[in-house]
Amino acid sequence: MSVADVAVLPHDPYQLRRAANELEEAGPASKRIIAGYGFWLFLLSDIVMFSAFFAAYAVLLGANAGGPTGSQIFDLRNTAVETACLLTSSFTCGMASVAVDARKRGWFYAAMTGTFLLGGYFLVLEAREFASLVAQGAGPTRSAFLSAFFTVVGCHGLHVTAGLLWLLTMMAQIFAKGLRADILRRFLCFSLFWHALDIIWVALFTVVYLFGIQQ
Repeated sequence: MSVADVAVLPHDPYQLRRAANELEEAGPASKRIIAGYGFWLFLLSDIVMFSAFFAAYAVLLGANAGGPTGSQIFDLRNTAVETACLLTSSFTCGMASVAVDARKRGWFYAAMTGTFLLGGYFLVLEAREFASLVAQGAGPTRSAFLSAFFTVVGCHGLHVTAGLLWLLTMMAQIFAKGLRADILRRFLCFSLFWHALDIIWVALFTVVYLFGIQQ
């Protein structure tokens, strides 16, 4: 404690006890805040990983080994639909959070179902894109550029898949155990994870697809 801190302390013993009691009542941060803060640290590590993927993609963008370039294989209409699905799923996930705060379990299940369907359709579109590229002879082994593309987009797709499995788990836990404090903390972490995936996708769409078609 510094000299300045001592100077502002009350000198009356009663006031000292009152100040100490107020500090004691404030206590440490709640488990919800601690869980959210800790999960943000995990998400930051994930963002660092994707940043490394983006850097590698930018370096390898022109290394097509005489194969197809981004302008020849990328279909921005399909990617725009994928983006719309994922951003809309972020909205429905936010509605699920509102429903949880209002203790409206019916609205929660409806919003989470919408999130799952939109996320699932996103994965279907991505799988079709990958299958189409492989059928054209533009698979991940064709060039360094395509290896980087499949790596960064595929890694995001794996995260979305994990998010959908987590979503189903959250719905099952709330159905079985209700809106308990520990379940709500897990749902907070899930919602942070899902919104982070949407933020990463916006960066991915810009760096991978929009820069890619400039080749």
